[in-house]
Amino acid sequence: MASPSPHNRILRVGLLQGTRVLEERHLHKPGDFTIGQDPKNSLVLPLPELPASFPVFEYRASQYNLVFTDDMQGRVNLGSSDVDFHTLRTQGMAMERGIQYVLPLQESARGVVELDAGLRLFFQFIQPPHPSDAPRLPPDLQGGSWRSMDRMFFGILAASLLLHFSGAALIISSEPPPEPELELDQLDDRFARVLMPPKVEEPKKPATDTAQAAADTEKDKPKANDSDDKPASDSAAKPASPEEAAARRAAVAKKVAGKGLLKILGSSGGGGGSFSDVLGGSTGGGDIAQALAGAGGVGIATEASVGANGPRGGGSGKVAGIGDLGTSGGGKVDLGSKKEVEISGRVSAATPEVDSSDVDREALARYIKTRLKAIQGCYEKELKRNPSLKGKVMVRFNILPSGRTGDIEIEENTLGSDAVGSCIRTVVRGWVFPFKPDDEVPVAYPFVFTPAG
Repeated sequence: MASPSPHNRILRVGLLQGTRVLEERHLHKPGDFTIGQDPKNSLVLPLPELPASFPVFEYRASQYNLVFTDDMQGRVNLGSSDVDFHTLRTQGMAMERGIQYVLPLQESARGVVELDAGLRLFFQFIQPPHPSDAPRLPPDLQGGSWRSMDRMFFGILAASLLLHFSGAALIISSEPPPEPELELDQLDDRFARVLMPPKVEEPKKPATDTAQAAADTEKDKPKANDSDDKPASDSAAKPASPEEAAARRAAVAKKVAGKGLLKILGSSGGGGGSFSDVLGGSTGGGDIAQALAGAGGVGIATEASVGANGPRGGGSGKVAGIGDLGTSGGGKVDLGSKKEVEISGRVSAATPEVDSSDVDREALARYIKTRLKAIQGCYEKELKRNPSLKGKVMVRFNILPSGRTGDIEIEENTLGSDAVGSCIRTVVRGWVFPFKPDDEVPVAYPFVFTPAG
């Protein structure tokens, strides 16, 4: 027996009501054919007597089998005659499988299965139709793009495209109109200022700077006779012999000795020098203190007078010692370093009030405790202004489905400082929780602030 396959015969199943065919199926791919009320069946029959799904034809070992029960009626043509389901059950022609009976079908078999409400299910094996044998409509009835198109709409669209493209081509091909040139007197003042910005005058340099620059320029210019005079001066500066060098040094010393202070310090011996004119007749190596011995009211601090603490020069002068220069009085100088007193506070948080099971209360408390440093900063900022500041702040907010906070309110503030409450509201607004509730979850969280001892 040849097995039914897509390349040989296929199973044809149809649903009949009287003599009218209601539905027909061709099983091109071998498989089970089920009927019942379940939408997944091969053929859906909304009959209350049928189970949800019943395999009328099952495909096992490359062969179709007819499956029926004791309650089902029908007949099968096995080639020579028709045999009903009762004969198949009683004569053992169908194999019993529990409450079901299975009959292997050959390619020549055909039959009818009786259903309720006058419905019948017929089956047979047929040759699969060739793809070229599929029915086709006549050419005059076959549809196409032009037949299915709205001709009025297509005409309006074509006319609109033609008009727009013609206008665009006309604009591109035409020459632009000439633009008349405007004179400067025809322009507005603000446009004239943009086109011709006013000339910025450079600041005049002072006359002194000009004169100094000219002097520096003249100074930098090389003189024509420099190259001629330099060798002569170099030759004149170098002495010819040691005797000539000693004579030059003696001439320079004589010139210097007669100039100002050098003349005074250079005078010595018994001649009438500058020291003789000022201090009287003496030599340059004499005691200056003796020369001033006759001056009244003047004390000269010599080694002998400082050691004896005695006055010199007529008795009216006094030698001032280091101790006499000390200051007296009750003033004190504070040499201590500047120190800033550190003010700190403590923040303690209780268990939050949460009105939803979507948010874990303990996880929420842990999340907020890791961010108490920012809340403590709000408190310590105002604690520097008021060291006795302490109290409780109750914050009420909602956790949005996105995890962010919303509707932040300060429900209670016993600190008496609105600045701390405003700062806490700003900090809470930036929190993003790891919870994603389905709806907004209200939360109340208390913070207790005390200054550190």
